[in-house]
Amino acid sequence: MAAMDVYGPLTAVLGPTNTGKTHLAVERMLARRSGMIGLPLRLLAREVYDRIAKEKGFRATALVTGEEKIVPPGARYFVCTVEAMPLDFEAAFVAIDEIQLAADPERGHVFTDRLLHARGTEETMLLGAESMRPILQHLVPDAQIISRERFSTLSYSGPAKLARLPRRSAIVAFSSESVYAIAELIRRQRGGAAVVMGALSPRTRNAQVGLYQSGEVDYLIATDAIGMGLNMDVDHVAFAEREKFDGRKRRRLFPHELGQIAGRAGRFRQDGTFGETGQTRPFESELITAIENHAFAYLDQVQWRNSALDMRSLDGLLTSLSKNSGEKMLRRTRAAIDEQSLELLARDEAITDLGRTRAGTALIWDVCRIPDFRKVSLDAHVRLIGQILGHLRGPHGHLPTDFMAAQFDRLDKLGGDVHVLSQRLSQVRTWAYVAHRGDWAQEADVWRERAREVEDRLSDALHDHLTQRFVDRRTAALVKGLRADKALATALDQSGAVEVEGHTVGHLEGLTFKADVEGSALEARALRQAAEKALRPEVNRRLGALAHCTMDEIELKPAAELYWHDNRIARLMPGSDPMKPAVALIGGELGASEARSRAQEGLEKRVREYIASVLTPLLVLQDNDATSQLSGLARGLAFRLAENGGTIARREVEADVRALSPKERRALRQMGVRFGEYSIFLPALIKPKQARLASLLRAVAAGTPEKAFLPAAGLMSVAAEPNRPAGDFGAAGFQRCGPLAVRIDMLERLANAIREAREANQGKDFELTPDMTSVLGCSVEDLRGVLSALGYRRIKKGPDPEKAKGERWARRRMKSRPSRPRPAPVVETPFAALAELKNALPQQRPRNPGKKRQTR
Repeated sequence: MAAMDVYGPLTAVLGPTNTGKTHLAVERMLARRSGMIGLPLRLLAREVYDRIAKEKGFRATALVTGEEKIVPPGARYFVCTVEAMPLDFEAAFVAIDEIQLAADPERGHVFTDRLLHARGTEETMLLGAESMRPILQHLVPDAQIISRERFSTLSYSGPAKLARLPRRSAIVAFSSESVYAIAELIRRQRGGAAVVMGALSPRTRNAQVGLYQSGEVDYLIATDAIGMGLNMDVDHVAFAEREKFDGRKRRRLFPHELGQIAGRAGRFRQDGTFGETGQTRPFESELITAIENHAFAYLDQVQWRNSALDMRSLDGLLTSLSKNSGEKMLRRTRAAIDEQSLELLARDEAITDLGRTRAGTALIWDVCRIPDFRKVSLDAHVRLIGQILGHLRGPHGHLPTDFMAAQFDRLDKLGGDVHVLSQRLSQVRTWAYVAHRGDWAQEADVWRERAREVEDRLSDALHDHLTQRFVDRRTAALVKGLRADKALATALDQSGAVEVEGHTVGHLEGLTFKADVEGSALEARALRQAAEKALRPEVNRRLGALAHCTMDEIELKPAAELYWHDNRIARLMPGSDPMKPAVALIGGELGASEARSRAQEGLEKRVREYIASVLTPLLVLQDNDATSQLSGLARGLAFRLAENGGTIARREVEADVRALSPKERRALRQMGVRFGEYSIFLPALIKPKQARLASLLRAVAAGTPEKAFLPAAGLMSVAAEPNRPAGDFGAAGFQRCGPLAVRIDMLERLANAIREAREANQGKDFELTPDMTSVLGCSVEDLRGVLSALGYRRIKKGPDPEKAKGERWARRRMKSRPSRPRPAPVVETPFAALAELKNALPQQRPRNPGKKRQTR
């Protein structure tokens, strides 16, 4: 650093953000034979270093920060953090950026020291905010002050919800917890966000910024690190918080701090906006005016700490640190963490003894100046530096190799979440700082390289975790393509998976597209538009195939839904007749309307043909031509049978059955009708396939296919639901008998068993047998309920109520009563007229119950 009496002219360039101050300083530095620039952040230092190295070459460019030193032999241009500026390097040009940070309670004294003492032999430039003007005029009166105007306009746009923030927005919060919570919300609503915090390594930060700058994500969630010269294409800055923890307490940001951050909106000639979001209280009108006009109160004090330290003893060092400046504008900084650490270590007698010499005192102070990258607690930090100091003051005077190896081995692990990886990175920064003190460890070059390798690995892992957690690449690609109004690359594979821009976004199941992404309306619209392009030809092809398919390709499921290639494609709906249901397609909206109509008509035709082939006997009974040869009474019975799904309890039509002539019975039998003991039915419809179809069609006609009575195949009886209509049981080939619904063919087998038992007792009463329960597949108690419903009564109890043995039953004697007129059928058909005519005729006299029963 140049001596105070040989430095070149001093210039202070003041102005708000986006005035090109840093750019100007770099250009001026590169025009000199050598130079050094001090920057407020390691991230910004790395950015400027990359720019200068690209222009001047890596051999001519050095990077010096607390954790990273790249100093080629003969380097002429040094890019540094302000704290790490090598004060012994004599540079032709020296620049200090963001000098208003001299007022910062934590770091301000370092900026003040550089402002007062760092000089170039040919030129010195101080860069900062206009609020520093009175300080500079008083402390460096020989400085030429130049004001620069902002290249673009900054305006207030008001509060906005997170979901409605414009694209290219930076959302600012002041804790990692808040940053991560906001990033998670933006991922769900807008596809993703990049994360930038001062604690990130340059490698992670650059990778995250790359996501944003490339347009892969449109939102940046950041701390106040973006206010320190990090250059990104931000159009809008939204404040999610207005308070931060400054190392000692939570406090509200000062107006000039808010202005520094808001000023990152709009780059070069592009205007920018700022506002609030989330739960942040709206800005006051005076504050808005100040930020828009970059008019903030002048600073009246900056932080200062004596830099002329007495290293002769530990006591002398402490005394010199506590010295006041004697200048009202230079405020003695409150105890920084290095001072606090020194005071705590000084309580150790061994360290006090070490501090009795100049070399020992200098070593103690150097160790105390290790930054607290971990931010855990002061006690934890002091224990760590005390451990380091213990090794350095030992007999070997350096950190043992196995000790250094153990630190890096402990941290060189890629497992864990974002928080764990961030903590490891902060600890690596500590050991990187230690490794760059070349006299502290043996083979310091090895440990510097190890620190770089571990930091790079952890940085890459952290970037991957941040991206996986806060960026939905599928949604981001969809939204980006929709915004650009470009044709998205889409594909459909044989399994039905739909890909958009290389990301699987859903599947085509039958005629229905099912998305795998849930999100905002914007995402849904992008997904729909992209999917339509890929799916429309395929959906039209499938509709065409359905229009000409056969029933061998279609499966009718219990819920009255039609499946094609194991996918739902349609459902049955009520039609003009129970045997002629309509068909409604499931999906297919992406296809042409003509193709949908043809597919629907084709499916209806195939379904009706299938019904006609399976339920032929039932349809015959409904056919006027087929029943035209029957007499009026037989024809009416055929109609009632068809109306009840092919079966009817005999007791309901007993009078009609007895009145049939042998010729009429014969004609009905030829049509498939069987006159059973307890039922009149069509045996062909009791088969499982026919029974299930008839039952399902009955439920569809009622509009309740989900309530269809569909007992499992092979069941002989089931519990009878009390509120289910008898016709539901009949359509399935069952008849309600007290507590059970019994399959009709099993009822006939029960009738045979009863007949055999009566014949064994000369045609009188009968004894219950195990065969009767096995026929119905029920308990003895249920069998009693069935017999009672069929018109039998118990005349003798058995010795064991749980068993049938010894229990005798006989037919219940019915009292003679005139039969009630049968209600006219609701359907207006010729059979209704016949029924009315029959009801008008004189009723038959009841038969003499004493006479012998005629053979059926």
